[in-house]
Amino acid sequence: MTEHEEAWASAMRSANRGDADAYARLLSDVARVLRRVIASDSVRLNLGSSDVEDVLQDALLAIHLKRHTWDEARPIVPWLRAIAHYKVLDHARRSRRRVTVPVESVAEIIPTPQPEPGLPASTGRFLEMLPRRQREVVEALALDGASIREAAQRLKMSEGAVRVALHRGLAALAAKFGGSE
Repeated sequence: MTEHEEAWASAMRSANRGDADAYARLLSDVARVLRRVIASDSVRLNLGSSDVEDVLQDALLAIHLKRHTWDEARPIVPWLRAIAHYKVLDHARRSRRRVTVPVESVAEIIPTPQPEPGLPASTGRFLEMLPRRQREVVEALALDGASIREAAQRLKMSEGAVRVALHRGLAALAAKFGGSE
């Protein structure tokens, strides 16, 4: 971990314990770096330079609202970058611009889901509602107990694509049956 990453992590820990000065310094430092990250992402998505400040403000607000979700045992920079990256994508979507993001570019920030043990026998008919690829991934991981790597090899997909398909499949099932957040 670099010196500034450790300083940010320390400042976030302090901020989460009520140190307003540490939090103000953290946001100021992070804003300078995220501005460059957001500008770079914005160029790739054909967003205007005027959009950068709007996205930065959205990202800083998201950091503030979700700071309690950062796992202090994990590096802070990937967490911050993920928030910024998703805020750029959200802005592009709101701007009604067509956004295509290769799975490999976000695979490292998608958590590896853990399958739930003991799914009910009626699961099969629910899975039939999913598109074929999502159903195959959910079956391989949740029902067969395969790892992400094993499912990727079996289904001839990248590990990131397996994670995305699993996430989308589970989200679709949750939305269908009222289990969405």
